[in-house]
Amino acid sequence: MTPARAADVDDDTGDAPPAQDSSTAAGRDSARAGLRDRAGDVPGWTFLTNHAHVLVALARDPEVRLRDVALLVGITERSVQSIVADLEAAGYLQRVRVGRRNRYRVNAAGPLRHPAERDHAVGELLELFTG
Repeated sequence: MTPARAADVDDDTGDAPPAQDSSTAAGRDSARAGLRDRAGDVPGWTFLTNHAHVLVALARDPEVRLRDVALLVGITERSVQSIVADLEAAGYLQRVRVGRRNRYRVNAAGPLRHPAERDHAVGELLELFTG
């Protein structure tokens, strides 16, 4: 057994950090790669939620694969699938099967969810980013 290098040891406990599932770590790293700004930094927060980012991506390209949406938004494919399910359940999105692929239709007339913006439709927000 070889001794752990200083970089591989937790400062508080002296133990090696827990092993990460390489597929999970790789998926997270590749998903976040699209979020880098010009300086190469990942922003700590954004003005839009992941739900809004996914909805904008689907409005821009209704035939896009969810894998590609995940890379664009910077989240996992499983998170995109969950968000799409949320948007469908709330009536903001409809999934239509076309052969082996899905096509998405956005309900632009749906109201924004926050009480402060409820008098505005989702379509108004989408127009800013897709218009």
